[in-house]
Amino acid sequence: MTLTDLAEDLPMTRQAVAKHLSVLEAAELVASERDGRCKRHYINPMPLAKMARRWLGRFEDVPLAAMAGFNAAPAEVSRPVSRP
Repeated sequence: MTLTDLAEDLPMTRQAVAKHLSVLEAAELVASERDGRCKRHYINPMPLAKMARRWLGRFEDVPLAAMAGFNAAPAEVSRPVSRP
């Protein structure tokens, strides 16, 4: 989206939106490219995916590590009693 499109429905000035976009660009969360006179802004999903993987990985490692040496005996199967 262009800066004008982004600022259209927000309760802030275009200049304030531009400042926010520059912070997001510096953090590589938003990518921008020129299209003639327009500058289009896109969400960059890679940093967010890396952060999510890094954060969620903490929770995935705990159960896997706990189960690493787990060898359960097979459950006994109840057999029907045979009557003569």
